[in-house]
Amino acid sequence: MAEPWRDRARRAVEWNWRLRSVGDPRPHYVVCGKDALAYYVARALLESELPAGGARVTVVVPERYRSNGPDVAGLRGVRVVRSDRLDVSTFEAAGLAGATGLALLHQDDVGNLHAALCAQAVDQQVRQVLRMFNGTLADGVRKLIKAPVEVLSDAEMAAPAFVAAALGEVDPSSFQHRDKTLRVARRADVRPQDVVCALAHLTEAQGVELLPAEQAGADLVLAEATGQPPGTEVAARRLVRARRRRRPVTVLLGAVRGFATRKIGVAVMLVLAVIAVLGALISRTEGVSPLEALYLTLVTTLSGADPDTAKPAGAQIMQVVLNLAGLALIPLITAVVVDGIVNARLALHTGRLQPARAGHVVLIGLGNVGTRVMAQLREYDVEVVAIDKDPAPRGGALARQLEVPVIVGDAALSETLVAASVADCQALVVASTDDVANLEAALAARDLQPDLRVVLRLFDGDFAERVEETFALGVSRSVSYLAAPAFIGALTERAVITTIPVDRHALPVAEVPVAPGSELDGRPLDVVNRDGQVRLIARTPAGGGRTIWWKDLDPRQVIFAGDRLTVVARRRGLDWLTSQCAPPAHPGPVPRPARPVHGGLPTPTGTPSSGPGRTDPGVGAAPPVPAGGGAPSTSAGGPADEFELTRRQDGAAEVS
Repeated sequence: MAEPWRDRARRAVEWNWRLRSVGDPRPHYVVCGKDALAYYVARALLESELPAGGARVTVVVPERYRSNGPDVAGLRGVRVVRSDRLDVSTFEAAGLAGATGLALLHQDDVGNLHAALCAQAVDQQVRQVLRMFNGTLADGVRKLIKAPVEVLSDAEMAAPAFVAAALGEVDPSSFQHRDKTLRVARRADVRPQDVVCALAHLTEAQGVELLPAEQAGADLVLAEATGQPPGTEVAARRLVRARRRRRPVTVLLGAVRGFATRKIGVAVMLVLAVIAVLGALISRTEGVSPLEALYLTLVTTLSGADPDTAKPAGAQIMQVVLNLAGLALIPLITAVVVDGIVNARLALHTGRLQPARAGHVVLIGLGNVGTRVMAQLREYDVEVVAIDKDPAPRGGALARQLEVPVIVGDAALSETLVAASVADCQALVVASTDDVANLEAALAARDLQPDLRVVLRLFDGDFAERVEETFALGVSRSVSYLAAPAFIGALTERAVITTIPVDRHALPVAEVPVAPGSELDGRPLDVVNRDGQVRLIARTPAGGGRTIWWKDLDPRQVIFAGDRLTVVARRRGLDWLTSQCAPPAHPGPVPRPARPVHGGLPTPTGTPSSGPGRTDPGVGAAPPVPAGGGAPSTSAGGPADEFELTRRQDGAAEVS
C-alpha cells in the first residue's frame, strides 16, 4: 500500500499540487485568471510572510490554457484547477467555501460579474476582488454582491505611468490621502520643505536604489503638491514645445495621390500623352500655331469631327486616332472621379486622410489601456492620433467624443505610420495586447524617426528587459506589474492607496492599522523606518484624530493600538510591517523578547528575533533564500522584489 502513496506524491509535485493536512491554519486564496496579472498576484501570495509559512493558493485556469508570458499554472506550490467555466461546481472544486479571498482577474467584465455571483452562492463571506474596465458596471457590482467586494481597473492604475513615459516626465498624476495631495517629482523641481520622503536614487553603475538611506541625494522624491496641478504644468510645457507646423503643399499632394488608384492614373497619363503627341503633329502638318493646334486637338478628341476625304491620308489617320483617344478619355475621367470620391470617403472613414501634424503623441491600440492613456493625454491637452486594426475598437466612441482621429490599419506598415505623422511626433505609445505586433510597430516607427521616444507595452517581463537593452527602444511597461500591488492589497485587506512606478519597480503606498498586542504596540516610531524597505510618512492616532504628517513626526513618539501608519514601502517591507502590526497568534499578553545580539552588536531597533516560522526580510537580517536554492539578492530592486520583471527560479513544491 505504500507504493501508491509515493506515486501520488510524485504526481502531486509534477502537477504543482501541494498536499496539505486537514485544518491548515494558513489563509486560502483562490485566483482565477490566465495572464501576467494572475501570475504576479499568485506569486506574491505564495511569497507572503503573513502568517508565517505564507498562504495556500488555488489557481483556476481554462482546460487548454497556454501562456505566452508568465505561466500562473507553472508556479510551484499552487493547486491548479482547470475549468472553462467559473460556475458553482468549479468554485466548490477549488475549495472556495471558507477561503479568505477570491480574485477574479479575467479580462471579461460580464464574465467576472457572473463568476462573482456564482461565488456568492458558494460562500457569502469570502472577500472578492474583481478586475473590471467599465466603471458603470463596477458601481453596479458593489450593489449586487453581498460579500465584501473590491472592484479595480488595472488599466486605470497603469495609464499614468504610460503617460508620464510618453511625455518624458515623472508621473504627472497625483493622489490624495487624508488632507494632503502628494505627487512624485524630481528633487530639483520641488521646494525642500515640500519633500515628504526620498523614493529612489538613480545611478548608471548601480541602477535604481529604492528608498535610500541618504535622503538628500535622491533623484526622485514624494512631495506635497502645491500651486498648479502637475498635469497642468506638463500640458503647458507640451504646448510650448509642440507647435503645429502647417504644410499646405504636402497636404495637397497627399490628397492628389490618394484621389485615384495607380492603374487608373497610369491609363489617364498614357491617353493624355497620345493626345499631346498628336496635337504637336497637327500643329506641324497644318501649319497652325500651338494654341490653334491645342484647340483643334481638344475639339476633335472630345466631340469628334466631320469626316473630310479631301484631307491628306496622314491627317485622316491622326483624326481617327484622336477620336479613339477621346472615346477612351471620357470613361477614364469618369472612373477617376468615381474612384476619387470612393477613396476619399474611405480615407476619411479610416482616418488615413489626415493633415500633417507635429509634436503630437501617436497611440497604437485602443483597448482598455490605450483608451485610458488617450483620455489622460487629452486631459493634459496633448494632441493624440490613434491607430487600431479594429474598425470599431473599444475606445472608438470616446475617441470621437474627444475628437481624436483614429486610423484603421496595421501599425507595422509604414504607410499607416506615415498617415499618423510618426516622423514628426514627440512620442509613440504602443499599447496593444500582442507583444510581436507591438515590437514590429516600434521598429517600423524607429525607421521613420530614429530618435523617437517609444513607450512599449510587453507582457513577458524577461522579453521586455531584453528588448529594452538590445534594441534601445525606450521604456517598456507592464500593466500587470504596475497594477498587481493594488490587487494584492485589496485581496489581503491592506489599504493600498496607490502604487508608484519607479523604473521597473513598484512602490505601494499603504495605510496599516496597529492591532492591540502587536509587536509595534508601545514601540517608538523610529522602528518603522527601514532603509530600502519602509518609509513612514504619516500617522493617524487612534480614535480618528488629526493625521500627523512627516513634518511633525517625532521618532520618539510611542505607537498605540488603533493607530494607522501610512508608509511607502517595497512589497517585502510592507509584509514585515503588516506582520509587526498584526495581533498576536495566541491570546494573552505577549512578553517582549530581549534584543538579540549578533556578533557582539545589537540588531537594529524593531528587528524581531529569529525563530521557527519567522523570517525577517528587512535590513539587518539575511534575506530569505528561495526554495530552489537560488542565491538571495540584497541590492535594491534585485530578485527579492517580486514585482521586478525578471525571471526567477521557483523552488520545488512542498509535499506533506
